[in-house]
Amino acid sequence: MERVLAEALLSQSQDLRVLLRALCVWESPTPAERVETLRFLLQRLEEEQEGGGVTSSRPAAPLLQEAVREVATGHLVPLLQGLRGSQAGAPAGESSAPRDRRRRVLRAAGGALRSCARLSGGPQLAAGLVHEALLDLLALRPSAVEVLVAVGPCLRPREDRALLERVARVALAVALGDEDDEEPGVAALVAGRLLPALGRSSAVALRALWDGLLPRPEEEEEPELLLVLSALAERLLPTPGVGGAWGAPEEEVPDAWRCHGFWRAVQAGLVHADGLTRKRARYLLQRAVEASAGLGAECSCRARDANEPSLFWWLDKKKGQLLKFWENYILIMETLEGNQIHVIKPVLPKLNSLFDCAVSEEKACWLLHPSWHMCIYKRMFESENKTLTKEGIMHFLELCETKGLPGAPGFSEFIIGPLMEALSESSLYSRSPEHKTGSCSPLGMKLQTFLVTYVSLLSEDKKSSFLLKFIKKMTSRHWCAVPILFLSRALAHIPPCKVLGVEGLLALRDVLQCTMITHQILLRGAAQCYLLQTAMNLIDVEKVSFSDVSNFLMSLRQEESLGRGTALWTELCDWLRVNENYFGEIPSCIGFSGRCSLRVYVQSLVQDYIKSPTMERGNCFMPDWYEAKLVAMMILLAADVEEMKNKYRKKTQNELKVVLHPLMDVLMKLGTNAYIPLLKTDKCLQLLLKLLQTCSLKGSLTHDDGVLTVLQNSVMSTAESISEFLVRRLTANELSTVSDLERCHLYLTMLSELVNLHGKVGWKNSDSIWRFISLLKNASILHLQDISSEKEPKLGKQIQKVVSMACLSVVCGILSQQSDLHLDFLDTEILENFISSFHLNQIVRKPHAEEQNSLFEESSSQGWGRVVAQYIHDQWLCLSFLLNKYHTLIPTTEGEMEPFLHVIPKPVGILQSALEALTILPSDQVLPVFHCMKILVPKLLYSSESLCIESFDMAWKIIYSLSNTQLIFWSNLKAFVQFVFDIRVLAVAARIKGQAYSKIKEVNFFLIIEMSTTKTGVLNILISYCCRSWIFHLLTTHSRYIKYYSIHVFSSTNRDDHYVRVCTIKFLCLLDGSNISHKMFIEDLAIKLLDKDELVSRSRTRYYVNSLQHRVKNRVWQTLLVLFPKFDQNFLDQIIDKIFEAGFVNNQASIKYLIEWIIILILHKFPQFLPKFWNCFCYGEEKLKMSVCTFLSVLSHLDIIIQNISEMKPVLKQALTVVLQWCFNHNFSVRLYALLALKKIWAMCKALHVEEFDALTAVIESSLHQVENMHGAGNAKKNWQRIQEHFFFATFHPLKDYSLETIFYTLPRLSELVEDEWITIGKFTKFTDIPIDSAFQWYLSQTELCELKPSDWSQEDIGSNSVEGDSQSEWIDVQKKMIPWKNNVLDLGLDLVFQDRAAKLGKSISRLIVVASLIDKPTNLGGLCRTCEIFGASALVVGSLHYISDKQFQHLSVSAEQWLPLVEVKPLQLVDYLQKKKTEGYTTIGVEQTAKSSDLTEYCFPEKSLLLLGNEREGIPANLIQHLDVCVEIPQHGIIRSLNVHVSGALLIWEYTRQQIIKQRDIK
Repeated sequence: MERVLAEALLSQSQDLRVLLRALCVWESPTPAERVETLRFLLQRLEEEQEGGGVTSSRPAAPLLQEAVREVATGHLVPLLQGLRGSQAGAPAGESSAPRDRRRRVLRAAGGALRSCARLSGGPQLAAGLVHEALLDLLALRPSAVEVLVAVGPCLRPREDRALLERVARVALAVALGDEDDEEPGVAALVAGRLLPALGRSSAVALRALWDGLLPRPEEEEEPELLLVLSALAERLLPTPGVGGAWGAPEEEVPDAWRCHGFWRAVQAGLVHADGLTRKRARYLLQRAVEASAGLGAECSCRARDANEPSLFWWLDKKKGQLLKFWENYILIMETLEGNQIHVIKPVLPKLNSLFDCAVSEEKACWLLHPSWHMCIYKRMFESENKTLTKEGIMHFLELCETKGLPGAPGFSEFIIGPLMEALSESSLYSRSPEHKTGSCSPLGMKLQTFLVTYVSLLSEDKKSSFLLKFIKKMTSRHWCAVPILFLSRALAHIPPCKVLGVEGLLALRDVLQCTMITHQILLRGAAQCYLLQTAMNLIDVEKVSFSDVSNFLMSLRQEESLGRGTALWTELCDWLRVNENYFGEIPSCIGFSGRCSLRVYVQSLVQDYIKSPTMERGNCFMPDWYEAKLVAMMILLAADVEEMKNKYRKKTQNELKVVLHPLMDVLMKLGTNAYIPLLKTDKCLQLLLKLLQTCSLKGSLTHDDGVLTVLQNSVMSTAESISEFLVRRLTANELSTVSDLERCHLYLTMLSELVNLHGKVGWKNSDSIWRFISLLKNASILHLQDISSEKEPKLGKQIQKVVSMACLSVVCGILSQQSDLHLDFLDTEILENFISSFHLNQIVRKPHAEEQNSLFEESSSQGWGRVVAQYIHDQWLCLSFLLNKYHTLIPTTEGEMEPFLHVIPKPVGILQSALEALTILPSDQVLPVFHCMKILVPKLLYSSESLCIESFDMAWKIIYSLSNTQLIFWSNLKAFVQFVFDIRVLAVAARIKGQAYSKIKEVNFFLIIEMSTTKTGVLNILISYCCRSWIFHLLTTHSRYIKYYSIHVFSSTNRDDHYVRVCTIKFLCLLDGSNISHKMFIEDLAIKLLDKDELVSRSRTRYYVNSLQHRVKNRVWQTLLVLFPKFDQNFLDQIIDKIFEAGFVNNQASIKYLIEWIIILILHKFPQFLPKFWNCFCYGEEKLKMSVCTFLSVLSHLDIIIQNISEMKPVLKQALTVVLQWCFNHNFSVRLYALLALKKIWAMCKALHVEEFDALTAVIESSLHQVENMHGAGNAKKNWQRIQEHFFFATFHPLKDYSLETIFYTLPRLSELVEDEWITIGKFTKFTDIPIDSAFQWYLSQTELCELKPSDWSQEDIGSNSVEGDSQSEWIDVQKKMIPWKNNVLDLGLDLVFQDRAAKLGKSISRLIVVASLIDKPTNLGGLCRTCEIFGASALVVGSLHYISDKQFQHLSVSAEQWLPLVEVKPLQLVDYLQKKKTEGYTTIGVEQTAKSSDLTEYCFPEKSLLLLGNEREGIPANLIQHLDVCVEIPQHGIIRSLNVHVSGALLIWEYTRQQIIKQRDIK
């Protein structure tokens, strides 16, 4: 048709130049038909010129050349520039019609410009246009791309080589983003249009592009690089019949197969974060494989390391093996894009086949480079789906264990890089339900096995390098507690090998210091233990010194991990003993160099520590504690090592005295030598204090501890000298600066340790210590009395005031701890009188500024406010001592004060001062105030209720502010609980029923329970105190509190609350049903529990196994079972309906068993409730549909129920009547339960010889015989066997198994409840806050129920099937979506019209037109659009193109409208459109049921077919049916009249496609 049009124009035109000028005159918008006509005309002229058939009517060549140059430069180039500019500024929501018109004009103008260049008579026009376009391209103008695409192929490869190379370089720079692209669309346009055109035009341009790509660094600009490679893939990786089309020398054609950089770019693209980049990489890989298979040539891309396998290679003789490998590889990579674990998991076994292909077992080497496999794992590691990430990690870790892989290049880097990055996710280490609590995470176990195996395969030099990098990687980020724990655990299990030196030890220390920043103390401590074991296993002791080891050990926290006397401490001592003589040389900085024993090293360490620089005695800062901790730890390690050596040698010598001699020598002189440097005394006291504190960590082994005995005896010998020094320093005004307060703290701590030491070794000959304490007390009181009279504050005096108050607080603390000793000589009355005269909360005034400048220095960073807070804190410590001593004598009102109690201040005033102190003191110093409030509030609640309520509010604010402060929160919470929930407070509050009662019940209980949901252990503090203080003694008074608390305990969802639950359960067990107050409490609690169950059942929250709702309901019914023995008939009569109603709810298995159990117990104990039970079977089928199995299960235990009934026959008769009607139910499960109950009831009838049932004998016996001997009816027989063997029917005995063990451990375990809900019987005996009498008999079950394993007949089928599926080594079939790599759309060709894109992509286009103009629902149109595109229809006709922008349309079409021509024909225009298509040779076919319609199964579609679809409601109108050639109907066999219009259309489209495929196959 195009040729005919061109011939007609040429034949009728007298002057070709006039015709060309006429065609170049176009209005705006440019009509596509006119530009297309110009292109047809120029192409026809080009054909005539090439064929030499120019007629005489044509103008001479020079005139024609001039004319086409004018058309090119004067019209076509400006047109292209204008079109590209307008397209760049087009609105985002522009309809498809203007876009299609522009695309048609662009295509036509480009073709016309190319013809002009060829008709111009030489290369000058093409070269000139290219030069101009290059300048525009450098300016990033989009129009330059169209000009270069059009005329670039006209350049000559040899003559214009330089110009071609320049074009290629500029185009590549723009495509890769080297130029500053202000318009991002230019780069994509160059890559999508210009680069493919250059690649097709000549080998010179392709080589220039290739050379520009090669030098680029790896992993740089991956998206842009993959974009360019994809655009050039048609020439870089030619399919058979395409290569060598230029006739160029072989060396000029790039060989991508042998290029290392090309394959590295593909691998980097496969794991890139951008999905489109990954798609391009998969396209390149697929094309390379297909091209290799098609060409059949041998090729190989050698890796840069000669010892590594090739990155890619191909041998035709191994074509089948290689194709299978790459097919599976690409399938896995494609499947990973879905992020759906149920689709991906069946594909994962194919990874094993990949390794089988890639590894040669004979030669123990890699045939295919392992980096391809690493790409798969890295892709899985970086998945958004954490389940997929975990699957990938687990599979990778199993490699060495299952495959025995040879040394793989790059594996170490991969482990330290992507693998460790993936392992940083804490959620990956979670346990599956089948793993017990406390067991190691499956991932943690795999990691440990992998690391041990992998390290064992490495050579010594590689092992050292790998482990050092591995440990350093752990310091490169702040790891969470869980990952660091399992990584450390894996390292600790590596077999001992000497591979790490000083650098490795420093790296381990960095891990300890940098990655232990977590509040999870237990995890942190465990990780420290593992890291120490790692050091002992991997350190080469010859490369490190004792000094290096000691600095490393200082990074461990002794209270969390390396406590003396622990197994780890013993292991460390043994390691030091074994390697003592092999450690490296010690630096000379400690006064000793060279190799030595540990004892000699420690001796020199102590001597060097005690030596201090000579300095004037005076004020100086306290030395840092680090050195004292280090020396103390090393002394004790050396002592224990020596003791261990002596034990092995069977000697009894002790070297500790020798080591301690320099220290003890200084301490002995403290009391007499006033000229010892202050720094030296401080360091000696610090070391002694750390020795005592560290040594005492041994705990229970103290009586056998020779080291501790020697240390205590040595200290006792110096105790008097030390005490004298301490008292002198504390009382002689020698502490006068702010920095001296730290020194004061050291002295007082040391004094307390000396007192404790005297208590441990005995009080004989200890009068001296009390003499010093008495001196300290008297001097402190005198200082405070003297200073209080001063008018002008001085720094020295104020500091001494704070020191004196601190001394008094320590004296009070010592007196409280040693209250059992008779210390009359201390004259405590003076102290008590002085304390009673305190002005509480008195502020220590700040010195004048002038004095601060000269003496404040030195001022501590805490500031003066901290000094004042410490002073007030010490005041309250002293007052707490006084109140505790006389708490029984404190009156409840001020008027009751006895004359002889002059030492006790007014209690109301003290409580008011306490509230004031809470506003002054920092939150971490309020504990002594809480202790005072605990004593005062019970006394004053009756007379000063409002003041006490204010105390509650203020105290709770303090507790809430401390909730994120781990170290001091718990002690303050305990103090808060002790005074708010004191037995006396609750007694008074319950008696007066005032505001305090409401405050405790409604506010404090609510706040504590709310806090417990986010902070584990809060409820434990509360219940622990309540159990010890008042839960037994005053139950009658406080039942309301217990009931409210119990409801929250049993519905608590905290998974770490076994302690709380056990204590409360044991409390409930001790309640006495005969006690009226107990009985009221039990009944009220039971009603509230049933209400809680009903509330949970009605909630709309999703209810699934082990969910929040499941666990709450399970706890409710467990508690009701515990309370059941205390229920009487009258109370049960009130709640029996609620219990039966709970049986109608669709419950999880564990709850169903508990409800059935309690119903059985009720009917057994109170048979009078049987009529109500029979009524449960009388409801409609809709209500009983799912719940009848519960009541049938109860009937299965009828033998238990009727034990207390004298006349059993009526009950058996009623049971048979009920059961028989359910034996014929249509539901299979219901029939099984009914038949099981029938079998047991019938056995009872036969045992009792009930003659009344003889008439039913034949029917029942026949039914039971049939079910026992059923054959091959699917799983019916198997399920019948399983339900009979199920524990609830075969082993469980409702009476004999009534025990705490069955309720809280056995039943949850057997019903597969989450393990956190299992409470072992050992915990009931372990938690002794509530002791249960030894006569308590129902701890343990009396049957073998506890020995059974979990198995449920209904769940076992599912479980067995899934296990069988998962155990398959290779799935038979897996999902594989169509991957049209030959049609791979690289989002580059949207500017082409649909036909061009289809041809470019290799898409098959049929000659089927689908007309949907009568359809008005966007969903149906979107689905049809998708169907038409998939089956290659040539066009879809719609009533309006506005449907395309509808969200419902786009949701169904999934972008199919971009790849399918859409034509707009309104319903009123359909008659004309049908007639037009008939003239074009189309057969018009209606999809409609008519009197003459043809059966779809018998109709043969012509190639040119037009399908007309009807409206959703009316179908095809009658007037249109008359214009159709034929109507086709779909045969139906159902009742519904018609199919959905989209479904009908899809059926006919597929039938048309199927017939055309068969025809083409027959032709071939």
